[in-house]
Amino acid sequence: MSSSSSAGAPVLSFRQRLTWGAHLFKALFYQYHREFAERIAPLVPEDGVIADVGAHSGQFAKLFSRMVPSGRVHAFEPGGYALSILRPVVRLCRLRNVEIVPAGLSDMPGKEVLNVPLKKRGTLGFGLAHIGAELSGRNVVSQEIQLTTLDLFVHERNITRLDFIKADIEGAEYHAFCGAKGIISGARPMIAFEHQARRDAERFGYSEQDFFSLWRELDYSLISVFGREITPANWGEPNAHDIFAVPNEEKNAHREIVSLSIIRAIEDLLQAEDGA
Repeated sequence: MSSSSSAGAPVLSFRQRLTWGAHLFKALFYQYHREFAERIAPLVPEDGVIADVGAHSGQFAKLFSRMVPSGRVHAFEPGGYALSILRPVVRLCRLRNVEIVPAGLSDMPGKEVLNVPLKKRGTLGFGLAHIGAELSGRNVVSQEIQLTTLDLFVHERNITRLDFIKADIEGAEYHAFCGAKGIISGARPMIAFEHQARRDAERFGYSEQDFFSLWRELDYSLISVFGREITPANWGEPNAHDIFAVPNEEKNAHREIVSLSIIRAIEDLLQAEDGA
């Protein structure tokens, strides 16, 4: 069962408004993912450019803003509820180098439906908002969203530099990367993303071959948080869900940061926000 909302934030019940206040408070005053940021900071210069794909309530945007004080953070977030939190966070935390882009990323521009699951108590599980059917059977709030591609976005703004991409968009990462081949090939950013292998592939209509062909075409290697290279042979294993994609010409240098000391930080990519 689903209910629909307009392009803006959904209409909230009294309980949901109370929870929204708690979500905003947490977004403003809590800080997750510190260890993750500390580990990637040496790889991103202070004037760097970062794409935060699936910016949610701004936890990563806050960290990235401090990492690149003379750079730029492009925070992509299409969800109305998430935007209703992200916007005041960026304003009140004075994240002047963060640009909020109210759109999702895919392999072509257009429109889609974003489904936000409802928790048992009726509050919005906005950390699990996703395109596509809700497989858990939970009720959802549905919202039409705008999609663009990262290549189109950087072309429109004449952006040629990109140092880091963080993507956490509930399985739609593959299509977002397909729409970013140009900037990835040219700028060679390091990429961190979550990937549920066959589950995501089946849900979003691509194959194992498609997935690995993309990274071969881009000349990137995939490394798990355990430092193990991800190949078709171990694709989908439990320890291969949180991934660094690294340019092959810098593979050894990047591998140094992918170690057991950051497992908790990388696995935290979704856990803290999913529980919001």
